[in-house]
Amino acid sequence: MIKEIKKLNIFKKGPAPHAPTIRRGRSGFVILFAVTLSSILLAIALGVANIALKEVKFGTSARDTNNAFFAADTGIELTLFNDKSPGSIYTPAPGFWSFVLSGLNSSGQGCAKVTVDKTVPPATKIISKGYNDGGASCTQGSNSVERQLEVNY
Repeated sequence: MIKEIKKLNIFKKGPAPHAPTIRRGRSGFVILFAVTLSSILLAIALGVANIALKEVKFGTSARDTNNAFFAADTGIELTLFNDKSPGSIYTPAPGFWSFVLSGLNSSGQGCAKVTVDKTVPPATKIISKGYNDGGASCTQGSNSVERQLEVNY
């Protein structure tokens, strides 16, 4: 039986017919091509990620700016409403008043610092500084956005 197997040349010595041959001078080309291609793809991915991050920051900045502006506007509107009402605390005598509004904006973190100056009798000056965050005490953090509105009449 062993003789029959040898006749069929199953145990043939030498390289298999499908074994790859190594050519001299081109052995590093594939790795160089792979590294170059992956570097290009990485550069493109980092560029897209950088643009996306800037867009997210810009969107957040626009929202914070709107929140600060509307907080300042709320302070002005409240002061004008109270100043024009018949029993206003601002109209009896010239003076200087200051107060804080908190719990503004949709998140409830916005606030406004309002000052009313009636030291010069016929003129009234209202300054409202709105902040996108600050809470009840209206203390600003490092990422706070401030917008100021001023009304003179």
